[in-house]
Amino acid sequence: MDIALHVNIDHVATLRQARGTRYPDPVEAALAAERAGAHGITAHLREDRRHVNDRDIRVLREVVQGTFNLEMAATDEMIAIAIATRPHHVTLVPERREERTTEGGLDVLGQRAHIERCVRALSSVGIRVSLFIAPDPAQIDASAEVGAVQIELHTGEYAHEPAGRRASQLLALAKGAAHAAGRGLRVAAGHGLTRENVGPIAAIPACVELNIGHAIVADAVISGFDGAVRAMLDAMYRGRSGAGR
Repeated sequence: MDIALHVNIDHVATLRQARGTRYPDPVEAALAAERAGAHGITAHLREDRRHVNDRDIRVLREVVQGTFNLEMAATDEMIAIAIATRPHHVTLVPERREERTTEGGLDVLGQRAHIERCVRALSSVGIRVSLFIAPDPAQIDASAEVGAVQIELHTGEYAHEPAGRRASQLLALAKGAAHAAGRGLRVAAGHGLTRENVGPIAAIPACVELNIGHAIVADAVISGFDGAVRAMLDAMYRGRSGAGR
């Protein structure tokens, strides 16, 4: 199937940190996700280390067999960690200490010189850079111009709308994906996606990768990680084939 699932394991680490234990280990979750068919693993190393920590990133880089995607803020500290760790991909995201999870897209236009410097530093050591942005043509164009090879479209506005009121958000995402592909960018998408709402996003032709974490971890509490990943893949593939529309 021409669409990939990258499983975000942050909230396995959130559960670990809630009790200050060594378990559950997000590295074990990553390996389980790959055994179930995930094509890659995503982890967000936040500045405050609220869930994933530096050890997790080092070990994940060693053991992940597919693509390892490190989400991070565009700061000097994080750039240095990425250069030392060498993940396959880095996704630059906006980050605020007070937020529960990443909200909204990166303002590439407003931070153009800084983002371009970060992209150049990461690209110089062979790391592919993705930018987490809204489906705004101006932000997409700026992403291409600063040297990113991929964008990840923020699907939060789509995901948070009731099922019958998502048409405009879905159209914006589809247009944004097509526009990005036309600029030579690889297109991913993520944020707030669940088995219930993933189908129409998976059906967008230009979208080749989905990053999904919280919903899979939540489903895994009930069905087990293997079952949760397989169920998400099934929902994605049905959406891609048109059965989920």
